[in-house]
Amino acid sequence: MATHYTPYREEPDRHRLPAALRAPLEARTWRELGYVLTGLPVAVALFVWTVTMVSLGAGLLVTFVGVPVLALGLVGCRGFGTLERARAGALLKVKVAAPEPLRPGGPGPLSWLGAVLKSGSSWRHLVYALVHFPWAVFSFSLAISFWTYGWALLTYPLWFWVFPMWAGQGGIQLYGDDHHSVYLDNPWEITATALVGLVFTLLTPWLLRGLTTVDGLLVRGLLGPSRLTARVEELESDRGVVVDTAAADLRRIERDLHDGAQARLVNLAMGLGLAKEKLHHDPETAARMVEEAHGEVKTALKELRDLARGIHPAILTDRGLDAALSHIATRCTVPVTLTVDLPTRPTPAIEGITYYTASELLQNISKHSHAHHATLDLWHTPHHLMLQIRDDGIGGADPGRGTGLAGLAERLGAVDGVLVVDSPPGGPTVVTAELPWRA
Repeated sequence: MATHYTPYREEPDRHRLPAALRAPLEARTWRELGYVLTGLPVAVALFVWTVTMVSLGAGLLVTFVGVPVLALGLVGCRGFGTLERARAGALLKVKVAAPEPLRPGGPGPLSWLGAVLKSGSSWRHLVYALVHFPWAVFSFSLAISFWTYGWALLTYPLWFWVFPMWAGQGGIQLYGDDHHSVYLDNPWEITATALVGLVFTLLTPWLLRGLTTVDGLLVRGLLGPSRLTARVEELESDRGVVVDTAAADLRRIERDLHDGAQARLVNLAMGLGLAKEKLHHDPETAARMVEEAHGEVKTALKELRDLARGIHPAILTDRGLDAALSHIATRCTVPVTLTVDLPTRPTPAIEGITYYTASELLQNISKHSHAHHATLDLWHTPHHLMLQIRDDGIGGADPGRGTGLAGLAERLGAVDGVLVVDSPPGGPTVVTAELPWRA
């Protein structure tokens, strides 16, 4: 499904210590350290399995035995991939979807072997096994060195007494030859050692963060679904959203016609029938009933015009977004300042979704915001059409509550658009819609 999101709003920082000082003790740091430490044995096992099975399979390819051996090796890599995705999700909070499943062309072991060998995901898992091993060795060595040296030096004032008591020397030997030796044994040297350890300890969390960022990229890029598969699934999801939205619009139009104009036209037909019956023996009553029917016709025409405007207003087709947005801005109960800066008109589909989005957001302002003023800005970048509506109301708009903003996000997502809602309690509310620019 196309991406749509609302910005994450962090809770007010209640910590007294800055992030740099509390990072060594945070749960995230310990999880990342655990990921790096457990990554080495997993990488060794995966690398040994991959090299062994691929080498054996390649060597036996002259016989038919090599094909199933190679396929078994790839299946094992996929199994390790499941473990790696679970490990990344648990320790790094990196959620990676499983790759596309194997799709044998028919029953039987030969079809299964063909599906394994033809699967791009299987070979990406093999690449991961070969690439991740040297990276895991490097990450493990760097992380364990920084971590152990940092904490050892930082806590040196607590355990330096071990050297004079058990080793027969004043402290850690910094330098020594046949003529003289330098030990870290006086208060100034012990304090300097602890400060060096503090620097290492404070740097270690950020080092771990950088190392595990690379791990996350490897897991996402090689162990998840391919970009083509993800795009196909996204388009299928978007197609479902478009179908559901179109069906909902048709139901709304049917309901509006049935409950509005159709009901008025039925009453109008009945009224004109009664007026026809009274035309000869009670012309005054008939004239009054015709006058009432005339009023019903005007009301029905207005409802039909409003319904047509809600589907696709004529002003949008004839004059474009500038005029159409100016028209709906005048209907808003809050004064709206409108700014439109477009070099050309976008495609009708993008125009329609932009108009619908602006109309719904202005209706929300009229109904819920208690604002005194609003602004509507429409502009374009080289690749996107940007719509931003801001009001000075009470805020608190949440796409998670109700269906209005969530429905808008789904409509935008169907054309690869994005809806961003920033509405803290007390306001102001800023809603930004980003659509692809198609002229």
